[in-house]
Amino acid sequence: MTETSLPSRAEEADDQRPRRSRSAWLFLRDLLIIFVIALLASVLIKTFLVRSFYIPSGSMENTLQIDDRILVNQLEPNVMPLSRGDVVVFKDPGGWLPPTAEPQKNPLAAAIDWVLEGVGLAADDANDHLIKRVIGLPGDHVVCCNALGQMSVNGVPLDETAYLKLPDGVSAVSQEPFDITVPENSLWVMGDNRYNSADSRFNQDKPGNGFVPEGNVVGRAILVTWPADHWTWLDNYGDVFSGIPDVAPAEVGAPQSTSAGAGPDE
Repeated sequence: MTETSLPSRAEEADDQRPRRSRSAWLFLRDLLIIFVIALLASVLIKTFLVRSFYIPSGSMENTLQIDDRILVNQLEPNVMPLSRGDVVVFKDPGGWLPPTAEPQKNPLAAAIDWVLEGVGLAADDANDHLIKRVIGLPGDHVVCCNALGQMSVNGVPLDETAYLKLPDGVSAVSQEPFDITVPENSLWVMGDNRYNSADSRFNQDKPGNGFVPEGNVVGRAILVTWPADHWTWLDNYGDVFSGIPDVAPAEVGAPQSTSAGAGPDE
């Protein structure tokens, strides 16, 4: 009868060390792969689908408040067309915003901000972007104001009381009269805080005559994400703009205006 010696505890421990080492390496490898995939997904989502911005001014009150954080759907207008009433973020067409000095940051803070913005975990700097509501699409004839102080699009007066902020006792939806026709591939945009918004009305002496090229539009604002008590989906108030007949952009002539001059700074 032969005797078989059993492995000692020391030998068993020596045997398990490579297994534990391999398990730890596999765990770290899988964790790294998951992190890289999540990072790439975040970058792709920000690049092609949604993007975060913060609101630096009160020009869209009361719809949007200063320092609100919003999500912007970048599929519009590249994939889906914009509609009247949509709230859009767009790049400055030229001269709408005053020059601003880039704030000084230490290299570490700048690197962290760059990474967080890149993956969509921080709101983008809005120094070269604006946010307004689309009032006129290509071909639209937009006029203000009628005897009731209303603006009209293609002859249809608009009841904008659902989203406008006007000074107390004021009924006219614009302090400046205007009569314009929106050219092809352009938009006429206005702020909801109508008497405190440097929008299309007050940039008619700038490049583009106050119209925003559709190519400058980053996307449509869809959601207020922060602060938590402001969380809401953003409405385009389609009922306000219902019944407006569409006009083919080919029928548009040279843009006209009955007003010009300085306006608010924001």
